[in-house]
Amino acid sequence: MTTGTASDMTSGAARDATPEVRELRRFNRFYTNLIGALDYGRHLYTPFTLTEARVLYEVAHHERVDAADLRASLSLDAGYLSRLLGKFEDRELITRGKSEQDPRRQRITLTDGGREAAGLLEERSQDAAGSLLEQLPDEDRARLVDSMRTIRALLGEGAAHPAENRAEVTLRTSRPGDLGWMVERNAALYSAEYGFDLSYEALVARIIAEYAEAFDPRWDRTWIAELDGRRAGSVMCVRDKPGVARLRLLLVEPDARGHGVGRQLVDACVEFAREAGYGEMVLWTNSVLGAARRIYQRAGFELVAESAHHSFGQDLVGQDWRMVL
Repeated sequence: MTTGTASDMTSGAARDATPEVRELRRFNRFYTNLIGALDYGRHLYTPFTLTEARVLYEVAHHERVDAADLRASLSLDAGYLSRLLGKFEDRELITRGKSEQDPRRQRITLTDGGREAAGLLEERSQDAAGSLLEQLPDEDRARLVDSMRTIRALLGEGAAHPAENRAEVTLRTSRPGDLGWMVERNAALYSAEYGFDLSYEALVARIIAEYAEAFDPRWDRTWIAELDGRRAGSVMCVRDKPGVARLRLLLVEPDARGHGVGRQLVDACVEFAREAGYGEMVLWTNSVLGAARRIYQRAGFELVAESAHHSFGQDLVGQDWRMVL
């Protein structure tokens, strides 16, 4: 069997790394240096290391915290965490006692001094984040924040901490700029998730243009869903023919799925159509859009026809759905 030196194996591993792996590691190195974790031993010029600051933050931001919870949420070794908590106790930042719910577990509570230290860390963290964001124009700042939300969602933060990441969904009618955003997001998402080509973007642009040009507030309406203040989805109701409304362009951003955004958008569409006096509502979709179809079914739509077609660079099965209002 042929063997190689450590440097040979390291070089081979580097050559075998995918572009995605290399980019992720490059981002990790960049961001770690950016926040200063490698530049100095104390976090945000306080008496605490980065790990100590993380532990204080967790204790300060939860009503009840057990040592076992800290080990799990921060992925810390039990022995290391015990020594760290002992140091905090010696400095009178925390007290430790038995949990009321389970005497086998150790409850961690901040002292007045601990709350003061945690407050200082929070203030310094806010200032540091604000200083970074102030360097960017408003448009770039919004892009950065959206990208960070996407990273957290895709890497599983919402699944790991569902209660902490429950966001508030609000609906509003469209404002200037929203229709252009709908064209952009429909084109980008359907390309990324289903491989749709440029002809789909052209179709969406035509639908949006026709809506804007023929808009009648008695019969037409567009809703934008916001999740904690950012655009997270959209849908529109338009007049198809006398007495018939058409639901069009339902969209939910990937990191907003699971919050009921699609259901609320469809419900708003149906409610508006009823109040406007429509007798029925129809929509056209494709069978590959499984999540959307389930929303339509729960809302009361029924599948009335389907047929195969080749559109947007893909072989698809189109479906017509209908609801009597």
